[in-house]
Amino acid sequence: MTIERSGDEFVIPAELLADAFRMSEPDIREGMRANRITSLSETGVGEDEGRWRLTFFFEDRAVRFIVDEHGKVLKRAAFPIRRRTAPVMRDEAGSREG
Repeated sequence: MTIERSGDEFVIPAELLADAFRMSEPDIREGMRANRITSLSETGVGEDEGRWRLTFFFEDRAVRFIVDEHGKVLKRAAFPIRRRTAPVMRDEAGSREG
């Protein structure tokens, strides 16, 4: 299965993410619309030029695809992530605020 590429933008088939996250395609689409599934795109440089690293995050999991200039998936990995939390605000004395 390939990923569509238009310049620096990518269109990921819902089926590919559904398989990677072990979710249904409708749940993937809803998660994307609701911003519960987020992504990060990184362009390869140097020896990785012509490749992109696309990482998708959902709850405590991430899925990463390495793709070439034609959108062919060269590598896929899934891994757990730590949940992101809001930073704790401290006043000048070092006491917690809020």
